Amino acid sequence: MPKSQKRVLVALGWYDYRLHRGIEKFAQERHWHLSANLTREKVIPWGWEGDGILAWLGAGDDLAEFVVQSKKPTVDFSYRRPHLKFSRVLEDHAHAAQLVAEHFLSRGFSNFAFFSDTDNWSYEERGEGFIEALKRSGHSCEWFRWHRSPDYRDDREQWKRKRKWLAAQLKPAPKPLAVFAANDEQALEVLESCASAGLNVPEQVAIIGAENYLLAPDALNTPLSSVDTNLELLGYAGAALLEDLMNGKPPSPKPIRVPAVGIVTRKSSDLLAVRHKGVANSLRFIWEHASQPISVKDLVGVAAMSRRGLHKAFLENVGRTPGQELQRVRIERAKRLLAESTHKLEVLANMCGYQNANSFCVAFKQATGKSPKQFRDSVPH
Repeated sequence: MPKSQKRVLVALGWYDYRLHRGIEKFAQERHWHLSANLTREKVIPWGWEGDGILAWLGAGDDLAEFVVQSKKPTVDFSYRRPHLKFSRVLEDHAHAAQLVAEHFLSRGFSNFAFFSDTDNWSYEERGEGFIEALKRSGHSCEWFRWHRSPDYRDDREQWKRKRKWLAAQLKPAPKPLAVFAANDEQALEVLESCASAGLNVPEQVAIIGAENYLLAPDALNTPLSSVDTNLELLGYAGAALLEDLMNGKPPSPKPIRVPAVGIVTRKSSDLLAVRHKGVANSLRFIWEHASQPISVKDLVGVAAMSRRGLHKAFLENVGRTPGQELQRVRIERAKRLLAESTHKLEVLANMCGYQNANSFCVAFKQATGKSPKQFRDSVPH
């Protein structure tokens, strides 16, 4: 092995192929020598010698002990052990929660709940972010915490007991109810508990999970919506930070946060809880045609209402004007494209329904406080 080739250990106590793919992409660009067997076999390579470590120290004290004793430049993808002074690259859970809140709010929901089943730092951040995002829009949110309920037991009966308890929380809650689950497995538990309680999804309970990792989600009778938390970019950004550390750059005092890509919308949340027909028709039209050069005039036509009447109805049912909702949907699409692609601004503007790059740049700066270039540069690549 050439002496100049960096040797990097992938010491993840948790596995996701997308995270590995991001790490792999950076490693190929920099010609790293990767050792990743620990992630698959869970055998700690005591005595390993190399240049740096990419770790996910979410579980296993022995793995954390090994990484600390190695005394190598390290990037941790978890925040479970904040006392360990490693540089960190983390999912932006607050941003993911904000996207979920906007998804539900844009569909007219006014009853909300968050569900988690474990005392986990990432679940706590998602729950707190969801509640805060809803609070900014004047809404409250219940938090169904299985692990803090009097029925909680960690035994063989937990699977049945948890679903019975969850069904008992969901049944009396005001409907239609919008539920954000801490991850996709817990979203599936909400879906199954709704079935046992006789609740229709999404008509009575709409559900969104997180991380978009369920196998064959579209094979479910009710496919589950989820937040794509951008794990491939997380892996790439972590590897890029490790490269800096191995080259002598001082550790980052604060975690680097990677924003979510967006909501992968499936049947479980694809519902308009807006009873106003004109507003509902306009919202659906926005979702389907926001990438085209439509205007409020088109929304007025779809709603078969006066411009003033639609404006008033939108404020009452959505909390935003028709123009503001159209702009919000376009800007969110633009953020995803800026983070995921290298399209020139002229192309990107056209893909988001703007007539030219200048009008797009002005709208983007007004909405985010950054130019499209500044936003793209701020996203780890």
